[in-house]
Amino acid sequence: MDLSDSTSGLFGHRLPLPQEGRGFLVRGRSLDPAVVVRVLRPYVSEARANRIESVVSARSRSVVPVVEGAANLGNIGAVMRTAEALGFLDFHVIMTETQYKRSSRTTQGADKWLDVFAWPDVGPCIRYLKDSGYRLITTGVGDDSRPIDEVDFARPTAIVFGNEVGGVSAAMCEAADERCSIPMQGMVESLNISVAAAICLEKARQARARLHGGYGDLPEPDREVLRAAYYVRSVRRAESLLHHHAPGGAMTSG
Repeated sequence: MDLSDSTSGLFGHRLPLPQEGRGFLVRGRSLDPAVVVRVLRPYVSEARANRIESVVSARSRSVVPVVEGAANLGNIGAVMRTAEALGFLDFHVIMTETQYKRSSRTTQGADKWLDVFAWPDVGPCIRYLKDSGYRLITTGVGDDSRPIDEVDFARPTAIVFGNEVGGVSAAMCEAADERCSIPMQGMVESLNISVAAAICLEKARQARARLHGGYGDLPEPDREVLRAAYYVRSVRRAESLLHHHAPGGAMTSG
């Protein structure tokens, strides 16, 4: 992905993650992730570099939050902040014909550290997740739903949260492998989407940690890529600096 063309998505920026088999493209030149880190390291403080290492080591793509057609952008931003704080990397938003309600709440920069996928419809998102090996779990109350505590998160799983009024769409429910719900002990029958997502995502995080003795599970090549992406996001004029250090064409770590 060219660093100069990385602004797709609902809330601003997709991470400048290289395409499979390719390095970071900077004005037509391919840079190895290790080179990106080496060039930008002098412009990153020790504290920020340590923070990046800590975050990268805890990142996971094994659980993927999906928000479908939420009408309140503030709610989407709140789910995004929770996902980032809990160590998730990918975040999917399905845009529908819903009239979106603006909110003073924002992502507070969470989208800067997530890889955000924005889809125009349910179908393409379902196909992408299924083709990528994810099991689809929708959230909602019903006779066929099981408590979130009983869901098996051993396999890569996408958790789908529906909009505030209609919930998850019929198309998504039909494609889902399972439906889960949050046991309610009080008189109310539902929770705000941002609250429900926070509970479900934390349950998923805990389950993964119990299964694997920790949460971060990215393979080292993916960590290298993500580390470089976070350096790019942390340095002003990163593209210009990288371009300056690769004047002659492709630049690799060797």
